[in-house]
Amino acid sequence: MAQCVQSVQEFIQDSFVPMVAVLCSEDAEKVTRKNNLNFSELLRPFCRLTSEGHMRDPSNQVQVVKNLRISVNNVVTRPSVPSSGVPGHAHRRLLSEVVLTCQPAEGGVANVITAGDYDLNISDRSLKASVPWYSDWRDTLTELSTSKHYTATTPWFEAYRESFLQSMPASDHEFLNHYLACLLVVSSSEAVPVEKFLKLSQEQHRIQHSGEYTNPKWFIPNTLKYYVLLHDMSQGDEQRADSVYEDMKQRYGAQGCYLLKVNSRTAAAGADEQIPDPWSQYLHKSSLQSQDQYEDPAPVVVNNTAVENNVGGTSEVDGHDSEEKDGVLVNSLDNTHPLQLDTPSDTPGSLDALRAVAVETKPPPLATGVAAATSHGACLTLNDHDRIRLFIQEFTFRGLLPHIEKNIRQLNDQLVSRKGLSRSLFSATKKWFGGGKVPEKSIAELKNTSGLLYPPEAPELQIRKMADLCFLVQLYDLAYSCYHTAKKDFLSDQAMLYAAGALEMAAVSAFLQVGAPRPYPAHYMDTAIQTYRDVSKNMVLAERCALLSAEVLKSQAKYSDAATLLIKMTSEDSDLRSALLLEQAAHCFINMRNPMVRKFAFHMILAGHRFSKAGQKRHALRCYCQAMQVYKGKGWSLAEDHINFTIGRQSFTLRQPENAVTAFRHILTNDSQQTSTQQGAFLREYLYVYKNVTGACEVALPQLPLPCINSSATRVYFGHERRLAEGEKQAATHVSLDQEFDRDLAAMWQDLEEQVVAAAKRGVVPATFQSTQCCLNSQTDNLRFPLAVVEEPIIVEVVFRNPLKVPLVLSDLSLLWKFTLKDFNRPQPQEDSVGDAVPISNEKEASVPRTSQKDDVIATEVIPEFYLSPEETKLARLKLLPHQTGQLNILGLVYNLASTSSTGDTTINSTAASQTEGPSAAEGTSVRGRQDLEIQGPRLNQTKEEKTSVSHGPDRRLDPTITPPMPLLEVFFLQFPTALLCGEIRKAYVEFCNMSRVTLCGLRVASTHPDFFTFGSSSLATPLTPLSPTSFENCSAYKTLATPPGATPGFVAAVTLVSEGDFGSGTRLRGGGVSGAGTGGKGITEIPLGEGTLKPGESTQLPMWLRGPDQEGVHEIHFLFYYESAEKGGKISHRVLRHTVFICASRSLSVRATACRSNTLPEEEEERNGSMLVFVDVENINSSEAGVREFHIAQVSSSSKQWRLHKCINPAEDKDCKLTSRERGKLCFRATRCKPLQVTLKAAEKYTFADLSLGNELIITSTTPCADFFFRRCQPLESLKPPVAMETQGRHSRSQGVGHGGGDKDIAGVVRKCNEVDLDIIILWKAFVVEDNKQVILEGQLHVALQTIDKEACSLTQKEEAQEMVLLKFKPELPPPMTRPSMEQLSHLIKTNLQYPESYSHPFNQKSLCMVPVTLTLSNCSLAQVDVIIDLRHKATSPESLEVHGSFTWLGQTQFKMQLGAQEVMRVQLRACFLHAGVYNLGTPRVFAKLADQGAMCETSQQTATPALIIIINST
Repeated sequence: MAQCVQSVQEFIQDSFVPMVAVLCSEDAEKVTRKNNLNFSELLRPFCRLTSEGHMRDPSNQVQVVKNLRISVNNVVTRPSVPSSGVPGHAHRRLLSEVVLTCQPAEGGVANVITAGDYDLNISDRSLKASVPWYSDWRDTLTELSTSKHYTATTPWFEAYRESFLQSMPASDHEFLNHYLACLLVVSSSEAVPVEKFLKLSQEQHRIQHSGEYTNPKWFIPNTLKYYVLLHDMSQGDEQRADSVYEDMKQRYGAQGCYLLKVNSRTAAAGADEQIPDPWSQYLHKSSLQSQDQYEDPAPVVVNNTAVENNVGGTSEVDGHDSEEKDGVLVNSLDNTHPLQLDTPSDTPGSLDALRAVAVETKPPPLATGVAAATSHGACLTLNDHDRIRLFIQEFTFRGLLPHIEKNIRQLNDQLVSRKGLSRSLFSATKKWFGGGKVPEKSIAELKNTSGLLYPPEAPELQIRKMADLCFLVQLYDLAYSCYHTAKKDFLSDQAMLYAAGALEMAAVSAFLQVGAPRPYPAHYMDTAIQTYRDVSKNMVLAERCALLSAEVLKSQAKYSDAATLLIKMTSEDSDLRSALLLEQAAHCFINMRNPMVRKFAFHMILAGHRFSKAGQKRHALRCYCQAMQVYKGKGWSLAEDHINFTIGRQSFTLRQPENAVTAFRHILTNDSQQTSTQQGAFLREYLYVYKNVTGACEVALPQLPLPCINSSATRVYFGHERRLAEGEKQAATHVSLDQEFDRDLAAMWQDLEEQVVAAAKRGVVPATFQSTQCCLNSQTDNLRFPLAVVEEPIIVEVVFRNPLKVPLVLSDLSLLWKFTLKDFNRPQPQEDSVGDAVPISNEKEASVPRTSQKDDVIATEVIPEFYLSPEETKLARLKLLPHQTGQLNILGLVYNLASTSSTGDTTINSTAASQTEGPSAAEGTSVRGRQDLEIQGPRLNQTKEEKTSVSHGPDRRLDPTITPPMPLLEVFFLQFPTALLCGEIRKAYVEFCNMSRVTLCGLRVASTHPDFFTFGSSSLATPLTPLSPTSFENCSAYKTLATPPGATPGFVAAVTLVSEGDFGSGTRLRGGGVSGAGTGGKGITEIPLGEGTLKPGESTQLPMWLRGPDQEGVHEIHFLFYYESAEKGGKISHRVLRHTVFICASRSLSVRATACRSNTLPEEEEERNGSMLVFVDVENINSSEAGVREFHIAQVSSSSKQWRLHKCINPAEDKDCKLTSRERGKLCFRATRCKPLQVTLKAAEKYTFADLSLGNELIITSTTPCADFFFRRCQPLESLKPPVAMETQGRHSRSQGVGHGGGDKDIAGVVRKCNEVDLDIIILWKAFVVEDNKQVILEGQLHVALQTIDKEACSLTQKEEAQEMVLLKFKPELPPPMTRPSMEQLSHLIKTNLQYPESYSHPFNQKSLCMVPVTLTLSNCSLAQVDVIIDLRHKATSPESLEVHGSFTWLGQTQFKMQLGAQEVMRVQLRACFLHAGVYNLGTPRVFAKLADQGAMCETSQQTATPALIIIINST
């Protein structure tokens, strides 16, 4: 049970106290009425004795009476009425008022009980001032407050219990509440006070003995009469009063009368003096009792609870609303289960009930006779208080206790004489109780003898009377003996009502005995309760018995037994009693050694239900709230829904709309397991409650819980929605809300933007650079305020989720915003000036639907209707259009929430339901509210403090800054293909449109595939290609000329010098230098505009050449268009436009090429330049699905700074250049070095393009687009060469002949340069494709980069094999040592060639020695001086060589040492001597070479030429 202020012993003692009646004369009443009190009220605060009393028991032993309290009441008579065990209306009303006025205090310190895993807030420690008697009562016990006294947790129960016990009617089977004495009070102002005393005495005798009145009841026939002379000190004659009192003492004895002097001051004199008022705490109870206790029993309705009790829509009747049938009050109760929802879902009763309770109901005044402002005891001083206290003490100790002692002795003597026993009852105790006990019969075996009545002089009643007298004066041992004796007599007579009373008091007496000589007989109480309830049908007595027993069991920590007893006492006849007892049973469960928390919660729910039926709405709400602490968050969703629903209803009834809304919010937002019909009922009631709440106060829009909004998933898009394709035009994809966010793609776009910004800012990215984010979401960087442009829309995408199984309809949905004006064109002196501007908001306008929402500042889009199906997640896109610059803050959403007319039907068509049966048609089911968009920023995790705490940064995506106007670019693509052959060249057109009112300039484009497109070169002449898309029909994308008439077939027809910077390549290198584009992957292109700008509303169309990627497959190609405003100094420095295309590349041709040195002597004019052979192998690898019939090799061109193609040396019969599927063709070309005239200092960085046509047309490769794609190829030659190569070349060209030095790097560079070939081959082809029975000619180009002599190069980059997993290395690797040139590399320094006649005739018969002149040509292939040694002493030693070629010898000098300059050619004249005819190999000279400035290096043998065979013929 709950903790109480009193101990159990004190509670029982105060429940049974001696009763004293009061009869006052009219003059005496006038004296007390000066203090707004009657005489009994005047005495009531002083009725507890502060000192101990003494009396003797029948055995003449002195007994001490402690803490005795007496009850003083006016004598009120009423006619005899049948006594029944059912409490009347007055009694019900009294108890209901007591419980209703005692409520938990608000704001007190919480009383928290820890039970298992639960921390339960049971109630507040203090009580409201509306219960004054309780607070003062507790104050009087502060001196006794030890560990056994607790702070009350349920004071309403204690107040109910006290009022219940004090207002119990007197009954005939017991004497505990019968009057023992009567105070006769006469004023001293009476003319003859003695005569007035005589009249009052006669009146008391008439009331007691005439038989006219059954109430009040008197304890004994000879009632103690105590005479009190009341003297008014302010008016009466004190001497006369003293003389009258002396006469009284002579007449009645000093022990039977008393002079009480009061009113020592006048009310006016005491106005300025503060005297305590101890009466106010008792007057409320007494007024209720005096008002209602003795009224005629008539059906009354208390507190206007008839309306409140119908909250559930059913005819719930509490203890007050009962009907009388055959003289017995019976409740008309429904048969609903306590946990069942009050209203069937298919009826609108619940909504009608809420409408009913919406009517204002005010409780009646608590007291009718006492005003709150009335003061009591105004004429009394503190001395008067002491006199009254002394009077009570004198009366009790000198009058009442001696009277009780005398009657106990008389009763004892009578009983002893009648029973013929010994002189003392104590001596007979052993004989009485020693043996011969009669076994008690069960209640079921006893017949109904509740109507048996004993006469007043019956011995059994005398025993009971003596027991009650002993009990009242704390003689518990003697009382127990008498009760036990009476119990046996009553049971033997089968007088069950009397027996039950004896059993009850015997158990209580046994518990109260000092020292507890015997255990508490709980079975006595159980028998008594069962008898009262089942046999006597007296629930009042059964309830009293249960209250006493439960307290005793609780004090013995038998909480389980106490809870069982209390639960048994719940019944349908009184909801208030059942509610209170169920609540106490719940507290018993929580106070067990092992707390039963769930039983506590369950019984609190039952108690709350009964409180609700009893009209105690506040207590019902409290019970449900306490139980919610247990059920909350445990997954019991149905129980939570029931509790929240009830809490919402009770809160609404009690005018607590905020609590009601909170409770309904939980029902609708949790993942409910309710059926759709039930959820529909919940939603309707919630909307009705909300509408009443908002109707009461229209200050601000309320927060709505439905639908659920995922704020973190909110996306914000800045700018216009992109137009789709218009006819043949394909708009740039840019960014849209339909695209999913990809973090890798976002990083790629940011990298591209950084590159193009660096290119526009001369290679430096500004420190204030902020990447453009057109669409913000939870994964983007939202720490900064985003920038939006005036007159460009802002689209907010909000994610709604309907958690219910019924549809929701939102109407007039729009955004809430706050806007601060700011002019960015004017200089702002300080940032503080922003705060001076008055914010503009649309909250006030948005609260009323269909009103203008300040469209002159920001135009707000309103969605008229938004339908959410059951459990649907749906997106809503809301638009704002700012018309002025400043700071915008998007606060949330405002909308009307409604349910469809059939919320239980989940099959409603969304459009039909919302239009025909929507909430707009059903009045009262739609409420307007808001939901705020509160987005939590990312968690901060940079500093130590942030890592050790949970702190989040800001998320600014909903707080854009509106900036001045900016240009707005739109890009359209015409004739843009989706599929290309690898290397195919296609011409498309791009249209640029400026859609804003600001001039656009600085247009650039960056791409992930800069080799995919070109806009052509602005520095060269316009190519001879069609300029409009309509004239495209089968025209070549190249600049094409007819083959000149005089051109030699197989020879180069055109040679052109071109600079790389003419084709925008320099921009690529500069841009690449910032972001690592030296690998050739990225580039920036400036787009040529007419005047460098694009004015507002203008558009321009430019050609764009495309080249299919070299690798087959689907390629994702990204373009980033960059542009600026012509008006500088804006808050936004630039803008970008994104575009992504997907190109499917199919295989076309595979080209392989090899460069070899030519050992034959070239023509005379090219002797000093050298030459080499280039072998080109072309294969058709196209698959048949592409529809390509055949490929034609139209032209082969070369591009290099040092080499160029010279002529084609294929045999005439191999000049067919048509390749069908899987065919392969071979071509051989001679390449020569560029002429010295062309390699001037000015043209050192220029490329030589040589075009060698194989057909009738000549394509100029040095113009757009061929040269553009050549310079944009994926892996340019410079990127594959180490950066020291050009430096080495320059160093050697400057330091030739200087001497030693340079180190290993110089050696490696020089040697490698000997074997490098800076020659790129461009294969131009045409493909014949049949599409739609029409032949189409496609054209393209492939590039092959020849880098090293004798090393094959391919047009297709080989895929790298997957690398094997390698172990992690935790130590840094040392840099690899500088490698020296290999022997193979050093063997290519010198190229040798022997010049001699193929056959030589010599007459050996005439001259035995044949001498043949031979010229040895040495050519230095390097760019440095080389020391050469020629050794002619080498001879073939292998027998095979001797057999085949024979032997000869060289004549003259056999070893030569010489030095060759860079690329120098030297000839040495030799003579070979033959002895006879035959075939000889002249390739025996060995040539050794080394670099001239490397003295420590040994000479390396050079590669020998192919066998030089000479035929010696004998000419005889």
